[in-house]
Amino acid sequence: MAIEEEYIIDFSNYLKLEKGRSVNTVQGYIRDVRKLLQYLDIELPTKSFRDLNLKDIQRFIEFLNTEFGLSEQSQSRIISGIKAFYKYLRIEQIISKDPCEMLDTPKLSRKLPDTLSYGEIQQIIEHIDLSTDEGIRNRAIIETLYSCGLRVSELTTLKRAHLFFDADFIKVFGKGEKERLVPIGNEAIKQIKIYLNNIRNHINIQKGHENTLFLNRRGKGLSRVMIFYIIKDAVKKAGIQKKVSPHTFRHSFATHLVEGGADLRAVQEMLGHSSITTTEIYTHLDQSYLQETIAQFHPRHRASS
Repeated sequence: MAIEEEYIIDFSNYLKLEKGRSVNTVQGYIRDVRKLLQYLDIELPTKSFRDLNLKDIQRFIEFLNTEFGLSEQSQSRIISGIKAFYKYLRIEQIISKDPCEMLDTPKLSRKLPDTLSYGEIQQIIEHIDLSTDEGIRNRAIIETLYSCGLRVSELTTLKRAHLFFDADFIKVFGKGEKERLVPIGNEAIKQIKIYLNNIRNHINIQKGHENTLFLNRRGKGLSRVMIFYIIKDAVKKAGIQKKVSPHTFRHSFATHLVEGGADLRAVQEMLGHSSITTTEIYTHLDQSYLQETIAQFHPRHRASS
């Protein structure tokens, strides 16, 4: 057993037995500590959690903001878990100085995009008019954006040949034409199949767009602007007042996974983020692990499985 795991088990017992914390609180704190350990593995692989200082912890919080855009509320909750962990280490004399004594939520200059709750995403989906061809297509589009965390350009360039539904994956070409495989949930697969079989198969497809997945009524691929319009219209009909764009679904995808306890490296992999360390070559995760992460932590996948 790794030494970190021993400390986590001891910390868990301390919270339950000595502090009398609830099961949910204990589980939340343990998830927060695991996030910190995953961050060290990604960004500071030569450093132990026992050697961290205040700046290291602040960089960890900034990392959560930069990579995943976690809200201040989420950051504050994570800080509570990390503070509790280091207080425990100090009490047990595992460390001589607590790096979290002066830790506050950093003032972040970058404005975070709005995040949709899972309930709001359901609300948007439920208000799509499925009596129209465009409504059936738009349902598939929104399910895909949220299921896979795609950039809008990745959605508009998605090809039929890039769908590997038997393996629950799609192939995506991101920034710089970098290719990656992304798990796709059951509900998104279902809605894409409905669109393919009932709508797309009956469109007069224009030359050069035969392999493009999502098409307009004239048989051509959708523009980025059209995707923005589709999202804006769907959000308005759902009565949601937030400023929502296609990127909001990508942001919500990442936030819901991370807040649910998913491995940070796995989420980065699925988002298609470039190398996250300048000193090491980024090692791609096993695809089966990404599938397990989606199945366990993505609320839309859980709801439809």
